[in-house]
Amino acid sequence: MIKTYFYDADQKRIIHDVDLRRPDLLANSRSLLWVDLYDFTEAEINEVASIFGFHTLSVEDCLHYSPRAKVDDYEDYFFFLLHAIRYEEDKEEEVSLEQLNVYLGNNFIVTLHRRTLRTLGRLARECLSNQALFMQKGPDFFLYTILDGLTDHYFPVLERINARIDELEDDLYVEPSKEITEEFLSLKRTILAMRRAIMPQKRIFTMNNGQYSFAVSEENAPYYLDLLDHIERIIDSIDGFAALVDNAMATYYSIISARTNETMRVLTVISTIFMPLTFVTGFFGMNVPLPAQDNAISTISITLGLLGVSLWMYLIFRVKKWI
Repeated sequence: MIKTYFYDADQKRIIHDVDLRRPDLLANSRSLLWVDLYDFTEAEINEVASIFGFHTLSVEDCLHYSPRAKVDDYEDYFFFLLHAIRYEEDKEEEVSLEQLNVYLGNNFIVTLHRRTLRTLGRLARECLSNQALFMQKGPDFFLYTILDGLTDHYFPVLERINARIDELEDDLYVEPSKEITEEFLSLKRTILAMRRAIMPQKRIFTMNNGQYSFAVSEENAPYYLDLLDHIERIIDSIDGFAALVDNAMATYYSIISARTNETMRVLTVISTIFMPLTFVTGFFGMNVPLPAQDNAISTISITLGLLGVSLWMYLIFRVKKWI
């Protein structure tokens, strides 16, 4: 599906569903064309690529999923491979990465994505209502608007992860369960997936020798500095959450180990108390004649003796604080 939104700088209004083959469409450098391909087919992307002259390698990147974000310079335009996150806590894989491909030209921007993205949906609604002020500031500001929307979606996820870690820390001292272990593993997978998505984007939008790896106008450069600040805050939060989960997991295993040692200590004490009883009963159980075995007093005496030995050992253990 192909959607088009054209900001006419002369008329100062946005026109949607324009003919991409109009020869005068990109004649005005102050105008801006946004082409959005959603759930696109190979025929649709090839059609758009032939109109704009996109390189076949970039088209191939759009058709196949890649987990690594990047930016390529094709002289006449820049090609971005980015990722948005989709957080679904009720699924086994809580965080999934949605690939977003972006072509950035002098007065056009083309976005390609397989599934709906809330950020692009919001921008499309603003364009339809002719309230898209971001289209008046150039393609680099449009790109920033997209990236800022994608980045903002991280913060609610981070807040939820923080709350889950707090809940997990409260549950550590409850009886160990399979659910707690599964929650640890789930959180570690989620944090790792978020870090894998955001770290390459930090490298893309970090300046090298005072310049970005793509064209950014001087008046829009502060926006990208703010974007980089948000990305660094997200990375710091992710690293902090990873450390918290590792520490909580170490604490959890220490608690389990302590409880196991306590159980083994009690069982050892019980076994030690029963050891002399087992020896005496086993020794005289091998057809060894009991002293005065015809007299009932011998049975009572042996029983009392065994109970006395057990009580004596129990008192010794209590004095030494072994139990």
